[in-house]
Amino acid sequence: GAQDGAVGNKMGYAEKMARELLLPLVRLVDGTGGGGSVKTLERLGATYVPAIPGLETSVELLGLVPVVGAAMGSVAGLGAMRVAASHFRVMVRGTSQVFVAGPPVVERGVHESVSKEELGGAHIHGEVSGLVDYVAPDEPTAFAAIRCFLGYLPRNVHEQPPVSAAGDDPARREEELLTIIPHERRRAYDVRRVLACVLDRDSFFEIGALQGRSLVTGLGRLDGHPVGVMANDPAQGGGGLDGPGSDKMVRFVDLCDTFHLPVVNFVDNPGFLIGTEAERTGTILRGTRALFAVHQAQVPWCSIIMRRCFGVAGAGHGNADRLNLRYAWPSADWGSLPIEGGVMAAYKREIEAHEDPEARRREIEAMLDRVRS
Repeated sequence: GAQDGAVGNKMGYAEKMARELLLPLVRLVDGTGGGGSVKTLERLGATYVPAIPGLETSVELLGLVPVVGAAMGSVAGLGAMRVAASHFRVMVRGTSQVFVAGPPVVERGVHESVSKEELGGAHIHGEVSGLVDYVAPDEPTAFAAIRCFLGYLPRNVHEQPPVSAAGDDPARREEELLTIIPHERRRAYDVRRVLACVLDRDSFFEIGALQGRSLVTGLGRLDGHPVGVMANDPAQGGGGLDGPGSDKMVRFVDLCDTFHLPVVNFVDNPGFLIGTEAERTGTILRGTRALFAVHQAQVPWCSIIMRRCFGVAGAGHGNADRLNLRYAWPSADWGSLPIEGGVMAAYKREIEAHEDPEARRREIEAMLDRVRS
């Protein structure tokens, strides 16, 4: 799979074909870097300044047609970049590895002795680095996921997403939704079950399930119409938006905006993740970019505030400077800070000076609780 064995710029020709015919591109990548191995020096009798012929076409494609990058084996260098430069990135667990450089180069360069799987296996890129959107257990499942993903998208940006025959009554009632949000605000619930009840039956296709887990993203259908779906997951860090979740939001909102997918945002957001780890990992920096992505999106947007919507992160549920359609369930609760934690920040001096600080704290919470509905 190395460039040494390629016939001309055959791969570049396929990319130009996708650009000119405005057709989706699926890259099945299995091989090493684009410049070939060091054996190239023997054949050419000279070195060259690195360049990537046809990279401009690859960049153009991301704004024109759906691009899928699937790592089907050990992928390094330019091959790894071609997987990354895609709208939907897939690996096969146990079969695929992706890295900037393989184990021999790593051992020589930075004195780390690791296997291919340890260096760039699916557990690294599916759960830690954020490179991969979907980790398949085998190749047939990987191909099925690619077909499913493309089924929600138009062939190119000049077309609308394909509408399927409505096989589900859009007026159906799901009684489970009446009780699915717990009265106890600190209790979690299964947000994917909420999505299953609201979207067309069996239509939700999750993207990036193993990364940025406080945010669920995926594609679904409403009365046969494809939509982008986001939802905070209270079972993961309380649903607070962290750095990886913010990065995930940026990529997903950009995908929806590029291919004209309306976004439905199911909100239960207590705010950005807080604490020393959150500060070290640049949560506010990455979170700001996520909010900017929401405000830059031009597609129709609807937010369903299911429970919490607080702070700067909560303000990113939609673009308040535009139409900003939003609906609140009876369980909705919003503000600059949750009352439970915000009371000590706002009334600390008064509470500590009281003869019974705990009683005074409860008294203030009860007063504020009357206006939170």
